[in-house]
Amino acid sequence: MSIVLSTLNARFAHASLGLRYLLANMQELTAQTALKEFVIGARTADVVEKLLAMQPRIIGLGVYIWNVEETTRIVAMLKRVAPEIIIVLGGPEVSYEYQNQEIVRLADYLVTGWGETTFVQLCRAILHGPQPLMKVHSGEQPPLEQINAPYALYSAEDLAHRTLYVEASRGCPFKCEFCLSALDKTAWPFALDAFLEQMQNLYERGARQYKFVDRTFNLNVKTSLKILQFFLDKLEQFPDDPVYAHFELVPDHLPEELKASIKKFPAGSLQFEIGIQTFNPEVQTRISRKQNNEKASENLRWLREESQAHLHVDLIAGLPGEDLTSFAAGFDKLVALNPHEIQFGILKRLRGTPIIRHTEKFNMVFDDFPPYSIVETNCLDFSTMQRLNRFARYWDMVANSGRFAATLPKILSDSPFKNFLALSDWLYDKTDATHKIALDRLATLVKKWLIEQGMPPASADELVGGDYAGKIASTEPRSKAQKTVSTGAAPGRQSRHLAA
Repeated sequence: MSIVLSTLNARFAHASLGLRYLLANMQELTAQTALKEFVIGARTADVVEKLLAMQPRIIGLGVYIWNVEETTRIVAMLKRVAPEIIIVLGGPEVSYEYQNQEIVRLADYLVTGWGETTFVQLCRAILHGPQPLMKVHSGEQPPLEQINAPYALYSAEDLAHRTLYVEASRGCPFKCEFCLSALDKTAWPFALDAFLEQMQNLYERGARQYKFVDRTFNLNVKTSLKILQFFLDKLEQFPDDPVYAHFELVPDHLPEELKASIKKFPAGSLQFEIGIQTFNPEVQTRISRKQNNEKASENLRWLREESQAHLHVDLIAGLPGEDLTSFAAGFDKLVALNPHEIQFGILKRLRGTPIIRHTEKFNMVFDDFPPYSIVETNCLDFSTMQRLNRFARYWDMVANSGRFAATLPKILSDSPFKNFLALSDWLYDKTDATHKIALDRLATLVKKWLIEQGMPPASADELVGGDYAGKIASTEPRSKAQKTVSTGAAPGRQSRHLAA
């Protein structure tokens, strides 16, 4: 192969949408181009060996925050053992602030931003001349109708074993400063009829799980309704062959017609990822985030009480000017709204994002190494940020795992953040670890903590033991009249929170 497109995915279950877009737009070079994906954690020498076995003249590498360190080692080894191979980089991690990056220094060329048009042009020049004079090439942003869709490039194995990423639109009109989408001017929609035809083709090939990467799925309600109807038709026509869809929702924009459509879906078939990030109005203004908190809360409450969608809601700790008291209040407010999962995130300084403008005023100190997490602000000292990092890890293990469904409300009681922070501090004191804690040991520790808080030992044993044995699937018994889809093929998050 003249050209190999490659990347290190975070997990095997992830299939690179970006590489498939590049391959779908290689024009006359398509027959000379191959796709080869790896997973982080692979030995550098093994990756290099497999790439060289394909005898490429050009290797294009997708670089992301989760793989940049490992990819740098791969590029370094490639340049030592096969310096004649041309290395072209692309991806969000190298599209901004690339001047001092070691991986960029090692590589031959860099395409920043959109790559569908620019990458093939660069490869054409490398292979056939004239040789490119510049190392860095700014990606051309063509009209979306000129970009070939990548979905036919999902293989049968992808459909059977991996998450299928799709997008009905690209870009975002909002300017939240912690997000790379803040650099977009707007959101651009793909032609809807053609997109739905591509989704139908995927469905006919066996696709049953679709993860939309659109930043603002519900921005255009008419489009949202048509996409939801596509999935609803499948569920109604083939109730024994369920289909699952994941969307990112703007929390304060849920008109009645959209609610009516969402309400029709059976349990487990929809997952909504909803970014609250902070409930503090001053912090929201500071980071250019427009959000009606009252409306967002009302919509979350409606989704939880009136729909059967699985809700995954994000909060971010470490935003400029937000102290522990403010974050705790926001966390408690969100717990009261009872989403299935709260993603407790730590602020990261993604390359190119405007959040850096607050660095001096709020003494924002970020880790120099990926994922560039905040380690201190003038409101949260280093020790407090460490506690919050541990809180996030233990929250995933105890709350988001679904393994302590009956126990969790007892832990949180009337002061969710305060109580769970106390549990988090206690767990760290007893284990000196936030990873590789076996479930049986974790259950024993949680039970012991409850007893130390005053719960009778027999009650603690019954409560935690019931969860541990898997006897309690939900703290909210589901009415038998409620429709539900089979959980056999459901994504893990939905499956954990469906009632038995």
